[in-house]
Amino acid sequence: MPEQRYKLGFAGIGLMGRPLVLRLLAAGCEVKVWNRDPAKLQPVAEAGAVVCASAAELVRESDVVILCLADTAAVDQVVTEQVIGNGATGKLLIDLSSIDPAATRRLAAELKAYCGMAWVDAPVSGGTAGAEQGSLAIMAGGDSADVAIAREVLRPLYSRLTHMGPVGSGQITKICNQMIVSCNVLVIAEMMALAKAAGVDAGKIPEALAGGFADSKPLQIVGPEMADERFEPVKWRVKTLLKDLNMAVELAAKQGNAVPMSGLAAQLMQLHGGRGFLEQDPSTLVKQYLKS
Repeated sequence: MPEQRYKLGFAGIGLMGRPLVLRLLAAGCEVKVWNRDPAKLQPVAEAGAVVCASAAELVRESDVVILCLADTAAVDQVVTEQVIGNGATGKLLIDLSSIDPAATRRLAAELKAYCGMAWVDAPVSGGTAGAEQGSLAIMAGGDSADVAIAREVLRPLYSRLTHMGPVGSGQITKICNQMIVSCNVLVIAEMMALAKAAGVDAGKIPEALAGGFADSKPLQIVGPEMADERFEPVKWRVKTLLKDLNMAVELAAKQGNAVPMSGLAAQLMQLHGGRGFLEQDPSTLVKQYLKS
């Protein structure tokens, strides 16, 4: 049988959304797009995406609606104001955003009850480089049949998609991912500053540690940037890590778990953001530890 083709709608053309849409288009997918700031639609429109005037129109004209939005509030607003009233049984919403697991479960239940539309939470890891290369890791929550559709639809975007359990499980896994990433980036920043202060060529550290126990993708990506104090272009933002760390602390409190390292990481990230770096790349964290 020929592969089933879905009409896709993609909402949220930001740092991650743009390369993801471009990969879907390059794979031959039919993609309609919507963004709160229409100016960001030009690159994907030029590549062949069809621009919708509203998210409601996007939902009506798509079989699968993909969200890639900034936070829980943004997803909540788009779903309650635009998706619920225009969805239908047989349609699927795939949320690539990193948002609160409890809100995910609530919104998914409301969407199913109101219009019969299914939900898969599928937050991603790998940054803009992974989005551009189609090598993302995706953590999916939802019914098996719905995740199977997501696996097919998102194939141009990932190297690994793991079904973690029911709706909300993907978001919990992404929080766990961000706990590791955030703590790692913070210790890389203080290590780089220490190496510089002690007279070591910090630019050689990622190469020296490659393949050892201290190696990691964050070290190889942000390490050279921190060593060179090269913070542009912005590939991801401090506020994104802070949002996810705060969700980790909140989730731990609900579960009665202690997460002291992630809690401290959240405080340090908040301190850095409060100094004017919220919209900047996390590689700027090294500035907290460099001697003035």
